[in-house]
Amino acid sequence: MMGKFLALLLGGSALAAGVGMYYLQVYGFYEDVVAQPGQDVVLMPLDGGAAQTIAYDVFEAIDADSSPIRYRACFTTPLTPDELAQVFTLSDKDEPRNAPGWFDCFDAAALGAELNAGTATAFLGAKNVHFGVDRIVAITTDGRGYAWHELNNCGKKAYDGTVVGEDCPDRDN
Repeated sequence: MMGKFLALLLGGSALAAGVGMYYLQVYGFYEDVVAQPGQDVVLMPLDGGAAQTIAYDVFEAIDADSSPIRYRACFTTPLTPDELAQVFTLSDKDEPRNAPGWFDCFDAAALGAELNAGTATAFLGAKNVHFGVDRIVAITTDGRGYAWHELNNCGKKAYDGTVVGEDCPDRDN
């Protein structure tokens, strides 16, 4: 009888731990980003100057303190990718990171397909929003916009243990 009790206790504990880990990964650490009108969507100009705000509306975003690459955002813009490409820096990041399933506006697979098909264009939104992490902004031809965080070269080196070198900013940034 004691063996059955211990087996049930062990099984129940494992189930509770699994459910808890799932919840924390998918829901637990995310928070809605409070919109800051006129500051939420920025792009890096071709001349390398400071990031500039673009026109946008219907902004929705999530983020988590547990990781610098959990940021996801959706918005609309009246600007076209062709207009923006004349002024702002393009990005070669064409594989957006997956968002939690409950964040309905951000479909990484569909956005990736649009980037590959040429119906969306990726831009560098901001450099080093966290150490070694850049913000990527993608705009579709029909005015939908998306943003996510991606490791840059400094971040990749720092997180794989390679010496980051002098080209990287201080970790305090």
